[in-house]
Amino acid sequence: MTERFVMLAPLALPLLILLPLAWAALAFVLGAGRGSRLAIAAAAVQLVLAFALAAAVMDGGPLHHAAGGWGAPLGIDLVADGLAAAMLLLTQAVALPLFIFARGYFHQDGAHPDAAGHHFWPLAGFLVAGMNALYLSEDIFNLYVTLELVGLAAVGLVASGGGAAQTAAALRYLFAALLGSGAYLLGVALLYGAFGSVSMVTLTPLIASASASAGAEAAEVALIAALLMVAGLLMKSALFPFHFWLPPAHGGAPAPVSALLSALVVKASIYLVLRLWLGPLAPLLTPLAWLPTLLGAAAILWGSWQAIHAERLKLLVAYSTVAQLGYLFLALPLVGVGSTGASASAIVTLQALAHGLAKAAMFAAAGIIIHATGRDRVDDVAGIAERLPLTLFTFALAGVSLMGLPPSGGFLAKWLLIDLAMARGHWPLAAVILAGGLLAAIYIFRVLRLAFLNLPEAMIEAEHHKARVVPRSAEWMAFALAAASVLLGLFGGLPLLQLVDGVGAGTP
Repeated sequence: MTERFVMLAPLALPLLILLPLAWAALAFVLGAGRGSRLAIAAAAVQLVLAFALAAAVMDGGPLHHAAGGWGAPLGIDLVADGLAAAMLLLTQAVALPLFIFARGYFHQDGAHPDAAGHHFWPLAGFLVAGMNALYLSEDIFNLYVTLELVGLAAVGLVASGGGAAQTAAALRYLFAALLGSGAYLLGVALLYGAFGSVSMVTLTPLIASASASAGAEAAEVALIAALLMVAGLLMKSALFPFHFWLPPAHGGAPAPVSALLSALVVKASIYLVLRLWLGPLAPLLTPLAWLPTLLGAAAILWGSWQAIHAERLKLLVAYSTVAQLGYLFLALPLVGVGSTGASASAIVTLQALAHGLAKAAMFAAAGIIIHATGRDRVDDVAGIAERLPLTLFTFALAGVSLMGLPPSGGFLAKWLLIDLAMARGHWPLAAVILAGGLLAAIYIFRVLRLAFLNLPEAMIEAEHHKARVVPRSAEWMAFALAAASVLLGLFGGLPLLQLVDGVGAGTP
């Protein structure tokens, strides 16, 4: 059975791109609001394919597929290593429960979805297809193309509600995304002009050789290109102080969209930063590793402070995303292996998965609370513990991972990051991680404390008349995501670290 499961892996590389493209196009043809069942069924198949791919990579090392039978440099190569397989797993594992959540959220009581759900399914399909293609791409130009597909689909999802605030947030997101993509594409053009290739495998030795030659013109061009590409990706990843577009976009979009954006979309740009920083651009960027790390530390503190003082519930969760993304940049100066045997890239990947699952659950829970109460203010969650106990437990369980409490995946990732920082003698980084956990506890317990407050009888009666039914499927899917973020620390942490680090693979 296991061998048959692994045999699916070669098919998984093209199918993980073609399948979501196919069902997204079909959902568009079916019409507004249709295609939810198709999307859920396809997402389940994609999750099986992602598991098969991860198992094959764990067993035999990276997998390659030449699209159309034409490999590089004339064609396109798809490559899946441990890091790509882990991110593919995150994408499908978050997409499936969120699609079930979205069906209940947009299609309540069998009714036709509102404007926010009219084009959710085709846009979500194109988004997932773009992310899967991005993680499997091997050259820097295809990374640009797939990143643009993801960005345009995300902007469309933010604007799907049609309101003035959502449209303004989508435009701000679009301008930031175009600025970041333009800088990245200019860097790609400079590298191609200097070295005649866009393949990361080909560029790695060429850039290393050029950077070793003092005063070489190619080295100067490569450095400018590297700075442009990383600056553009930092803009798209919403690292402080480039985060200005994220809170309005994530805080104003419908709950399923906010969950997709926070859990998955911002990870794509961060993945590229990590892939390029530790890959072809390593000789150029290693001396600058502390710059994004300091910005990441500032993001943890600033984002947490804003979340503590946020008046709107979804804005609180959005600023929490700004803070949590900062952790993913703390490991750049810590390249290597700590006392536990886990590499910096594996620890960052574990943190990305833990955050993705927990934040998808938290945005889903916030959306349920807002739908039930009809309001988005943090103060309006008072009394919600009695009305929506499962949803509140989901919010708290997701908060356990964000705070870094055991036995969650967030705890394991932060503990390994602290261990690596202390092993390198960088105790201030460890202090920032601990401080971030304490600040996260403040804004999470702020919501939990209010949720358990008792409302006056008159307000209870008024709330009862305004209460709206929340689909049970939506509540349980949000809970499943939160539970997965905790189970990741209990059972999935070690296999994930081994997958990314290539432990047990048949090839180096």
